[in-house]
Amino acid sequence: MNRQFVNRHTIGEDLTAGLVLGIQSIPDGLANGLLALINPIYGLYGYMMGTFTGAFFTSSAFMTIQATSAMALVVASVPQITRGPDPNAPLFTLAILTGLFMLAAGLLKLGSLVRFVPNAVMTGFVNAVAVLIILGQLDDFTGFSTTGANRIVRTFDLLQNLGQVHLPTLMIGVLTIILILTLEKTSLKSLGIVVAMVVASLAVPLLGANDVALVRDVAYIPDSLPRPMLPSLAAVPGLIIPALALTFVGLMQGAGISQSIPNPDGTYPDASGDFVGQGVANIASGLFQGTVVAGSLSATALVVSAGARSRFANIFAGLVMAVTIMFFARFVGAIAMPSLAGLLIVVGFRTLKPDRIAMVWRTGVVQQAVMALTFLAALFIPLQYAVLLGVALAVVLYVFQQSNKITVKAWEIGPGQYPVEKVPPVVVPGGQVTILMPYGSLFYAAAPVFSAQLPEVTETSRHAVVILTLRGQKDVGSTFLNVLTRYAEQLRGQGSKLMLAGVEPYVLTQMERTGIVQTIGRTNIFPASEGVGEALLQAVEAAEQWIASSPGEGVDLPQRRSRIESDAMEDEE
Repeated sequence: MNRQFVNRHTIGEDLTAGLVLGIQSIPDGLANGLLALINPIYGLYGYMMGTFTGAFFTSSAFMTIQATSAMALVVASVPQITRGPDPNAPLFTLAILTGLFMLAAGLLKLGSLVRFVPNAVMTGFVNAVAVLIILGQLDDFTGFSTTGANRIVRTFDLLQNLGQVHLPTLMIGVLTIILILTLEKTSLKSLGIVVAMVVASLAVPLLGANDVALVRDVAYIPDSLPRPMLPSLAAVPGLIIPALALTFVGLMQGAGISQSIPNPDGTYPDASGDFVGQGVANIASGLFQGTVVAGSLSATALVVSAGARSRFANIFAGLVMAVTIMFFARFVGAIAMPSLAGLLIVVGFRTLKPDRIAMVWRTGVVQQAVMALTFLAALFIPLQYAVLLGVALAVVLYVFQQSNKITVKAWEIGPGQYPVEKVPPVVVPGGQVTILMPYGSLFYAAAPVFSAQLPEVTETSRHAVVILTLRGQKDVGSTFLNVLTRYAEQLRGQGSKLMLAGVEPYVLTQMERTGIVQTIGRTNIFPASEGVGEALLQAVEAAEQWIASSPGEGVDLPQRRSRIESDAMEDEE
């Protein structure tokens, strides 16, 4: 883990990168607070504490921990924060609780679990967040206060009342967007965002548009650093689900940084180590009156492109924000609200991922359904539930899909030849050895599909042996074992046998614990060995010897059943 906080050979580059990130983060932090429907200063406090504290604890040397747009929208959907009598205490408590969950995930080394989250879920969620960011700024962008149950309904309300749009407010918002898109293409690059917002805000008094809302009209901007505040334990029960959703979203976004931006030595960070850093940063943010934070891919890319060479770039960026709050608070309060809204609209459009939508859409029907339903859910229900719904839906559809992928094939092995794979017979042929090879997972949902593909046992299936190869199946459930039990009993009823080849050690333990070994017979089970196919050949040899030494078709069924029952008793002994 890279823990070099300052590289004296690159201190100049780190100072420059930190200055760029620190200045650019000031309007971003305020805009994020606005997006979360909280006091904008809490968004800036979160940026300051997350960026500064996270730099000391993440596995990544460059990860910038700030409040992301997706997480801000989740915060905005928490009733205790947006509609409660005292929204500040729940907000800070939510940040601390999310930090504890993230810290626990890191300490438990759960970084590898992010690979189980489907890309379709994140694609649907991220694009829904982008749409919500854009629609959520229309009030401040147009100066018209809409009404409705959600952002979609409020957008239709705006479209029906376009005549009530406040033109000076709209002009400032449009001017901000034009300036951002123009100045970013100059040598100012990322600092063009700051310049654009300053110029657009200065245009308010120059145009005499004194009725355009400013940040100080919405919230008080103190000129001092935040004091520590303890969490509200009474608010914890109602914040558990939002905190889990924020943990999931934040860790997924952070994992994207861990997997894409290497450390100075060329190695990639440990995702679990980055979980720890994000957890500590959230705890610090909540204690010092900040909102929920996580690894920000855009901010990390900015500090790296600005020339960062060590952790000191993020540390210095946090100090820049602190100095700005202490000495330039009144200038921060003079930023025009439609200017912040314009910035967020630009962020929203850049958050849209049409290329990822196209890729998921071409993948298949299941992925299309997961993405579309996650997208729609995020638009109409609180985001913390939409995230969990998307993951649950993906799991259910995955189980359904995998349960239908189980395939059973029949093998024929000639002397000195490779196995020949064929379609299994419809009925177990009497007096013969039938080798069956299942492909796919044999977990509980797939067991009925597996059972349906087994050859049927009829009165013609006498004096036969079915060998089922289980090599590679590391774990089977009780549902599958019940299928084996029923099939073994059906074969025994016709004077035939079921043999199992290549049984892995844990599967054999499961069979012994559940009594399946006694049902099938211990001598009919051939454990897996280092030699591939060795257990199968042993089973084939035993099956052929049993058929050759047992009575043929001339013995009537009652006598044959008596003989098989005697054999089974010997097997159990």
